[in-house]
Amino acid sequence: MPFIPHTEQDIQTMLTSIGASNIDALFDEIPAALRSGKLTAIGDGLNEMQVSRLMHERAAQDSQPLNFIGAGAYEHHIPAAVWEIATRGEYYTAYTPYQAEASQGTLQTLYEYQTMIASLTGMDASNASLYDGASGLAEAILMAVRAHKSSRRVLVPATVSPLYRNVARSIVKLQNIELVEIPFDIANGTTDLNALQQHAGSDIAALVIPHPNFFGALEDVGALTDWAHAQNALAIGLVNPLALALLRAPGNWGAKGADIAVGDGQPLGAPLSGGGPYFGFMCCKQALIRQMPGRIIGRTVDLDGKPGFTLTLQAREQHIRRAKATSNICSNQGLMVTAATIHMALLGADGLRRAAAASHGNTQALAALASGVRGVKRLFSTPHFHEVVLRLPKSPAAVLARMTEQGISGGFDLHPHYPQLGNAILVCATETKTEDDLHRYVAALRHALQS
Repeated sequence: MPFIPHTEQDIQTMLTSIGASNIDALFDEIPAALRSGKLTAIGDGLNEMQVSRLMHERAAQDSQPLNFIGAGAYEHHIPAAVWEIATRGEYYTAYTPYQAEASQGTLQTLYEYQTMIASLTGMDASNASLYDGASGLAEAILMAVRAHKSSRRVLVPATVSPLYRNVARSIVKLQNIELVEIPFDIANGTTDLNALQQHAGSDIAALVIPHPNFFGALEDVGALTDWAHAQNALAIGLVNPLALALLRAPGNWGAKGADIAVGDGQPLGAPLSGGGPYFGFMCCKQALIRQMPGRIIGRTVDLDGKPGFTLTLQAREQHIRRAKATSNICSNQGLMVTAATIHMALLGADGLRRAAAASHGNTQALAALASGVRGVKRLFSTPHFHEVVLRLPKSPAAVLARMTEQGISGGFDLHPHYPQLGNAILVCATETKTEDDLHRYVAALRHALQS
């Protein structure tokens, strides 16, 4: 809240009532070595005018480059109405609806969100929701291991985002879950099916299937899903929700469909914002619904026959005994989910399809133009969504730095994560880019390579 109206007397009265001598006594359990002490680097107090000027000066230090970086966080158009509505008082503070009878608006919003996400993914049920896509993948892995019961091995292709793999590994490693990396085919940038076949017949809990994968390439999801089911393993679809406006839904992959679908909801109305906040989504088949972390909102009728909404399943430690919780870290990113619900409602199915198609078309055009620059080559000809990999004749770090000087965020340097690809970058063009933007990119790239 912007103003706390407690006077010194109010504070002293509260401290006296709980038997504390002063505010510091409330934190006496924190060892002295862990305390920050006085904030000596902060100057004397400033007045309102001085603070306002300082903040404007610091805000001006943030540039507004023409952005061609994707890699899991995407610059999409967000209708102005989305955040005008989401930041209204009745939505802005929405979080966990503990008193369901008094939270009908929040519950209805979450119910509509679940309905839209389940429709996009072609799954039976959706939760509401998770922190982000990376921790969501970890939750999906934990869920698959719980459901499988006999195995604690999960196959994770190297075409899954390296950032997601790091987060998942950090979360599951102390639970004796083994994440087995499956290499990719260097020729087409998708999961190496021959390498995958080496695990046929072994005890596997699940196979993660990224679609599109980190390189933007489209995996053979039908074959991968059927392979997982043939091994008595679950199929976890790791998907971009906007891409699902064009691509086959995970619930329809292969003969039986994926068992779990998870991803980051950032493309659905969440601005880049320097890295967050975003939110994760998760859907599953009906048979796995009690293994899904978080909460599920249901629709019912009251004693008078009037429609109402309620917390149907609440498999987290805030609602049940910790030992029975499916997760202790999952959360309802209420504000971001509210924005996503508004965003999807405003665009509708046709609007999502047009945004996805425009993003794909712009990336095709960018790849064609960039490939015309001397020494630049598109690495994979595999069908893609809105990201492609380009190989440069020089160090990506140096080239991208020079492009930044020209006001262009030129892409994501793949070399630290995939050195076998050489001087490769991942580039992305969404529906926000114009033809002039694409030509500016190519001109900046050509200049950076020549300098």
